Amino acid sequence: MNAICLRTEYLKNPLGVDFKHPRLMWNVEGGTKQTAWQIVTPRWDSGKVQSSAMWAEYPKGLHDRERVTWKIRLWDESDTPGEWSEAFFERGISVWAAKWITGAYTVNKKQRCPVDCFRKVFSVPQPAGKARLYITACGLYEARLNGKKVGGYALTPGHTDYRKRVQYQTYDVTELLHPGENELTVQLADGWYRGSCGAWGLKNQYGTETKLLAQLEFADPDGSRQTVATDETWQWSCDGPIRFADNKDGEIVEAFRTPMYNGFAKLTKHNVRPTCSNNVPVTEHETFKPKQITTPGGKTVLDFGQNIAGYLSFCVDAKLGQRIFLRFGELLDRDGEFTQKNIQCSNKKITTPLQQVDYTCAEGRNDYKTTFAVFGFQYVLVETDVPFRPEDFTAIAVYSDLERTGWFESSNELLNRFFEATVWSAKNNHLDVPTDCPTRERHGWTGDAQIFARTASYLFRFAPFARKYENDLRDIQHKTGCYPQIAPKGGVDPYMNPMDGSAGWSDAGVLIPWVIYSQYGDRRILEETYESMRRYALYKRGTLGKWYPTAQPTGVGLSDRKNISNYGQSYGEWAEPADVKPFAVSDFVSPHPEESTAYVVYLMRHMEQIARVLDKPADAALYHETAEQARRGYQALVRTKKFSLDTDRQAKLVRPLYMELLDETQTEYAKQRLLTALERYGWRLGTGFLSTPLILYVLAEQDIEYAYRLLENEEVPGWLSMPKAGATTIWEAWEGPNSKEGGIGSLNHYSKGAVVEWLFAAMCGIRVAGENHFVIAPKPGGHFTHAAARYLSVYGLVESRWERQGETYRFTVTVPPNCTAELRLPDGRTRHLGAGTVTRS
Repeated sequence: MNAICLRTEYLKNPLGVDFKHPRLMWNVEGGTKQTAWQIVTPRWDSGKVQSSAMWAEYPKGLHDRERVTWKIRLWDESDTPGEWSEAFFERGISVWAAKWITGAYTVNKKQRCPVDCFRKVFSVPQPAGKARLYITACGLYEARLNGKKVGGYALTPGHTDYRKRVQYQTYDVTELLHPGENELTVQLADGWYRGSCGAWGLKNQYGTETKLLAQLEFADPDGSRQTVATDETWQWSCDGPIRFADNKDGEIVEAFRTPMYNGFAKLTKHNVRPTCSNNVPVTEHETFKPKQITTPGGKTVLDFGQNIAGYLSFCVDAKLGQRIFLRFGELLDRDGEFTQKNIQCSNKKITTPLQQVDYTCAEGRNDYKTTFAVFGFQYVLVETDVPFRPEDFTAIAVYSDLERTGWFESSNELLNRFFEATVWSAKNNHLDVPTDCPTRERHGWTGDAQIFARTASYLFRFAPFARKYENDLRDIQHKTGCYPQIAPKGGVDPYMNPMDGSAGWSDAGVLIPWVIYSQYGDRRILEETYESMRRYALYKRGTLGKWYPTAQPTGVGLSDRKNISNYGQSYGEWAEPADVKPFAVSDFVSPHPEESTAYVVYLMRHMEQIARVLDKPADAALYHETAEQARRGYQALVRTKKFSLDTDRQAKLVRPLYMELLDETQTEYAKQRLLTALERYGWRLGTGFLSTPLILYVLAEQDIEYAYRLLENEEVPGWLSMPKAGATTIWEAWEGPNSKEGGIGSLNHYSKGAVVEWLFAAMCGIRVAGENHFVIAPKPGGHFTHAAARYLSVYGLVESRWERQGETYRFTVTVPPNCTAELRLPDGRTRHLGAGTVTRS
């Protein structure tokens, strides 16, 4: 029996982390049950520890720069030891010799500046030892050492509220140094810090002065540490080839330019100590070659066949001064012409995002790859007098380096394509923060993130990304305890600020940590976020019975008003089909007492569970009491005419059924009324953001065939209507490019793909049910002849497959080594399984 898939806090051999006592994690290969483990490091030998747990906390204190190589071996059920496996982690730094520097110019926040170019020339003795570059910026940086790019990351240092937290990266640059003279250069662009943020491309959201902090360390032959750090001796100029760089609008490049470095950097300050991200980096991934098409209007367009978030590279031969102008978009309009209208906000003053590259060639060979921008696109409009071939261009997907952990396949090809479209939209919208789309807003919307969190946890090793996002939420949590609707907050239009605390959105501050705990057994995320979550829960408790100026009468009697939440502006269900709930301004400016009261109950129940996990009985009792109070208020609310359960709005029936908000009589009525609503709507989806991931669970509780009838419907609005129409990603609006306006909103939102959770948890029935334990309860049905899911859980790879055989089904389940599972068959039979593969009919 051997340990495999070694990780430190979910990360593979991480450099530059700052955990005090990191958890060392592994899976098991071979054998049936792990009975003991032993971990050996230079400063710690655990000895033989009798345990089946597949993690251990590193007990020693860590000092800056310490590299810990850890070896592990396991004992199996026969007490036979396996071979040693090995991994490492390395701690970052907490004290910087470097100083913050900036370009030697006067900032004019109304003007955009070329990219800054910094340089430091230094000598290295022969031979040099281990070398590390610690680096961050307020802006985006790219570092090169002796002309070669440092590391494989993109868009560093990532997106945070730089006024609260600045992430730094650590790179092993040992192989890039050479004896004698060395040159370290860094380009610095505006990025999220000073560039376009949000739907309207707001500028200077975190500051007006971009700045750089870098510290290169290497060992002399005698072992002493040498440091090259940013200070006022660094050379600087802004005359390099990138004349304009904006993460949304794109780049203007004059390839014939070379930076002269004829000035020096200025010292500046930033009163935030850099911290490790402790997250997966943003990196380049899949590449695509295009086919060239000519539009009816005679335009040249490259079609890459897949809607992605990323950028483009090309290699062409050209003459000095020739121009290549590129525009990036998701859509060809109804006339077959390239368009960006579905992703842009436009008025007399601004159109954003531009998503374009304006490249002026040097003489001869021109190699280009975008450095400081990312676009959402499938199509690229090319305007140039440079001869080229389609294969000269390459599209590169760029997203956080999330390890894939979930796969699904079934007999329904449209569902398979919908699943892959969901995977792609998830990739495209996880770039250091979980964004709504990679085009227009690129906001870290909390609502989208929380409804997708469990799906993300099936598809990817999501825990470190979620941990970073929870830090973003806590960074800008209000003094009242209220969580924001968007994190980080840069780019939020001022009129949207009152939406903080929106039901189902800001609850992400509690619901996401709970998902990570339940999916990964991660108690630590609950411990680290509990005080923050408690403050939010008390804030939401305080909204019960509180009056808000724009609140409308509910019809609830005086005795029940204190039990409902009719306070604050919120989004409500949001984005139901237009023929179900037309958009109204009141969706922004008014409270939504039905959704808000429901989510108070839902939130408090989660807080009660969390408090019990953390052994806080008094807190748990308070949350339980608050949940029951709000539940009574909800039941009173739906007795009124305005919020009656007698409605065709599916969301108004799905939510109370899923969250168990109703009394027995109301529950039975809501179940039947939901079926009526679906029948009247042709068994198409009529839910919005919040309830779409819940509806199949609710229907399956009544009859699994109801769930499959809805799932398999190929009409608009419905999940399968998207791949049927050729979608390779998930649409923001149900109608997508088929809407009367010719394309409403983004074609690359992941939120409606949150139903993928159901494919894993219900259709194939894979649920994590405790440490080293699963419940496998597949629910076959519909017109499917087979379905299969594989999930590389934190405890190992678990698989569930079912196949129809005439009137019966055959079930095949694989339980990973050192794990157990309870198999629950649809006919009520149960089986207790150990490691291995079993088949049951």
